[in-house]
This record gives sequence, structure tokens and C-alpha cells, in this order.
Amino acid sequence: MLNELQTMIFELGIIVVSSALIGTMFLYARQPIILAYIVAGIALGPSGLGLLNDNDRIIQFGQFGVILLLFLLGLNLQPFKLLNLFKESALITLGTCCLFFLVTLGFCLLIGLSLGDSLVAAAALMFSSTVIGLKLIPTTTLHHQRVGEVMTSVLLIQDILAIIVILFLNVREPDAMISAFMLILLKLGLLCLLAYLGVRYLVLPLFRRFDVIQEYTFVTALAWCLLWAETGHLAGLSYEIGAFVAGLSIAISRVSQAISLHLKPLREFFLILFFFAVGAKMDITQGGTVLLWGGLFGLLLVAVKAAGFMIALKLAKEKAPQELSARLSQASEFSLLLAYSALTAGLVSGQGMLFIQAATLMTFILSTYWVVSRFPTPISSASNLRKD
Repeated sequence: MLNELQTMIFELGIIVVSSALIGTMFLYARQPIILAYIVAGIALGPSGLGLLNDNDRIIQFGQFGVILLLFLLGLNLQPFKLLNLFKESALITLGTCCLFFLVTLGFCLLIGLSLGDSLVAAAALMFSSTVIGLKLIPTTTLHHQRVGEVMTSVLLIQDILAIIVILFLNVREPDAMISAFMLILLKLGLLCLLAYLGVRYLVLPLFRRFDVIQEYTFVTALAWCLLWAETGHLAGLSYEIGAFVAGLSIAISRVSQAISLHLKPLREFFLILFFFAVGAKMDITQGGTVLLWGGLFGLLLVAVKAAGFMIALKLAKEKAPQELSARLSQASEFSLLLAYSALTAGLVSGQGMLFIQAATLMTFILSTYWVVSRFPTPISSASNLRKD
């Protein structure tokens, strides 16, 4: 037990110190600090210096940051407003996902990947990153402007679709797929109802009684987040969806804004671990040609996603289509999760996995550069674009 604790402290120390050092160099070079965390992961992970060979613990820490991110997002959304946004964004999301699926499928078949690898890659790479999208948008824009509202609804619909695709990986019969889809919707509705009742009759009365003690509000909100994250996972949805529902249920209260402010530093720490894990999971010593093809397709995919979202948003008469399309132009963290699930199920080969990893990482890098250099973000090195 002691050795395990020492190993964990050593690993966290290595991650934080390396992220700080490389982050400092990136900031001096006027580069996005998110990329410094990914580079640190590549440098110290199995394909680099090998100081951290067990990525599972890092990924678990990083996932906690994603859970907090979704919880904070839910805290700042009104449930009825979210339903209206879903109705408006559903067609945009489904149409663009189909386009990106077909483009990826065609490219993979063209370079000689098997049909199975091509289908998994197409399914994995059609989504955009919730983590990067929300990390790079100012809080005021996210919660109070149309750009943030539309981006939020598109990303959440994509997350639900990604979860459905992951669940379908082990379902082979059409009838079973339909049943599984209906069951997911039923579970999601029940989860929302129970969370709402819990907040109204338990959490809010406690907040009203003890709201003068900030520590109590903080720990109770965090407990509510983790309770529903675990419930969402046990229900067969995901930790992230459960955490989002938990945040959404508290959004009906005015105390939600104070909770959001208190949890933000904790979220930032765990997101560093998430981006570090993305880099550490990338094995650049293997793959050869497949890695090159994946990187090349990452370049193409950013352009295709930007163009696809631009056209869809213009047809929907949305404001600021150029900014929205840039912020949604990358692949998703769900791309990697879906690929790992497919690999476990024997549906994708190691070559297909490397292609998805390389393409995803390339889109992360390119889209981050694009957004940071052109639009307001909390991490921009340019003072006129730095906005939180």
C-alpha cells in the first residue's frame, strides 16, 4: 500500500513539474499551453522517456477533470432552454456527423485500411471534443451568448450519440440495437427526473439552511456531482452524462453560480492530467505509414469539419458560423474511448487504432492553434484575445 502511494505521488509530481516546465517554454514561445500538456505526456510516456508506464491511473485522474467540466457546464444551463437548443441543433449535429462519417470512411478505404477498421475510424472521428471546445471558450461567451449555447447543444448531442455508438459496439442484431436505444432514452429520462426531485426536496433545503458556510456548499455540490456520475455509469450511460445531469438539476438554484466559481480551480488541475494522458497514450514509435496517414487525415479532417459546420450553420441562419465551425473542427476524446472499446471487442486492429490516435491528436493540435490565434480564449498569449 505504501509503495503504491509513493508511486502515485511520484507520478503526480512528474506530471505537474513537467507540465509546468514545458508550459513555461510554450508560453515564452507564445504557443497554446494545452499543447504543452500533451507534449509532456508524449515525452514522459511509454513512447518517450518511459518515466510513466502505467497510463491507466493517469487516465482515471484525467477523467475526473472531464466529469467536473460537464458538471460545471450543467450548472450554467437552464433545463427548459437546453431542450429548445436541442431541437434547434439536432439537425445540424446529425447532418454534419453523417458527412464526417462518410468522408472518413472513404479516406480510410482509399489508403487500404480494412472495412472494419474504416467503419470504426469513421464512427470515432465524426465527433468534436467537448473538453477542448469548452476549455477554449470564454465563460461569458459559453453561458451568455448564442455562440456558446449552440456549441454546447451540438457537443452534448454528439456526446449522447457517442455513448450510443459505444454501447452498440457489442450489439450485433438490429432488433437489439433499437431496444438498446430506447432503453438509453428511458434511463436518461429517469436519471433527470430523480436528480431534479433530489435537488428540489433534499439539496436545496440544505443549501438554504447552511449556505453561509461556503465549505459545506462546496463539498455538498461535489458529492452531488460524484453521486450522479457514478449513478450514470451504473445505469449504463457514462460518468460524464451523470455529472452533467447533476449540474443541470442544481441550475434551477441561484447558488449554482457560486458553486461553479468554487469548483473551477479543481477542474483545471484534473484537466491537466487529462491532456497529459492523451499524449502519454500516443505511441509514436510504432505505426510507420499508418501514423503518417493518420496525421495527414487529421489535417484534412479539420478543414472538412470546419467547412461542414460552416455550411450547416449558415443554412440554419446561426450567427458567427466561422467562429463556431473553428471551435468544433477537432475530433473528440470520445474518438479515443470508442477506439479503445472497439479494440477490446476485437472490432479494430492495432493499425486502425494508431490511425485514429494520430488523426485525433493532429486535430487537437491544429484546431487549438486556430482557435487560440483567431478567437477569444482564456489561454491566449495575445492580450486582446485573452478572455475568461
